[in-house]
Amino acid sequence: MTASLKTTPEEYIRFAEELADASRALIRARFRQKTEVDMKADDTPVTRTDLEVETLIREMIADRYPTHGVIGEEHPASAADADHVWVIDPIDGTRSFIAGRPVFGTLIALTVDTVPMLGVVDVPIMGERWVGATGHETLLNGQAATTRKCPSTAHAILLATSPEYLGGDAAGPFSHVADMAKFTIYDAGTQAYGLVASGHADIMIAATYGIVDYLAAVPVIEGAGGAIRDWSGGPLTLHSGDRFVAVGDTGLLPEMLTLLGRSETGGLAHAKRA
Repeated sequence: MTASLKTTPEEYIRFAEELADASRALIRARFRQKTEVDMKADDTPVTRTDLEVETLIREMIADRYPTHGVIGEEHPASAADADHVWVIDPIDGTRSFIAGRPVFGTLIALTVDTVPMLGVVDVPIMGERWVGATGHETLLNGQAATTRKCPSTAHAILLATSPEYLGGDAAGPFSHVADMAKFTIYDAGTQAYGLVASGHADIMIAATYGIVDYLAAVPVIEGAGGAIRDWSGGPLTLHSGDRFVAVGDTGLLPEMLTLLGRSETGGLAHAKRA
């Protein structure tokens, strides 16, 4: 086991951007083109582009850093117990990609000793890329991204996944936050991470997410001045569960954790995500 790094080496940041450049080029070439859609065992869709983008990223990682592990959305994990593990979602929001909606993205994270220390949130069709790394400020297209102050939940813009993914025992706690927020935007998509990091929104809440869906957002939001935790307040790692809350103003976090810690259940059906 290697000692966790306090500052992400520049070579990793540059390489992560190379990965994002390559994935963006492939995705843009395929966007709004006819594509075959298959349904996976969990009833979520996958396209040839999802598979090819992940394959491309994996090949680039294996060529540059052959001892690093990779955990991806579409292919089996490799060397997942390595000190350095890349966590990737080639197309986060496959349904949007299929439907021609431009808010999907590619998520690329690098963890060291299970802790995410580098994250790229790339929205290829919109031409937006947030890059966050431990010891560095978060950048949007090369310019500093900063969260904004929010005096209370009542003033907050809340971004959330689609309602059907906030079902079961997640529905009640989420509703406490939604009832208090200024307003809520559902199905916010990959771009939501960047909108919190850049100070356009204040809170993002999700359930039924895997680590490929959120670990890249951790350095992005934290490097912009915000915080992102699981619903019990724990830091997000390779071993975290399927729920998180992100806030632009860290002063909102205690209230969020209190509200999300309530155990009431609600009436939304539990569902899978893609």
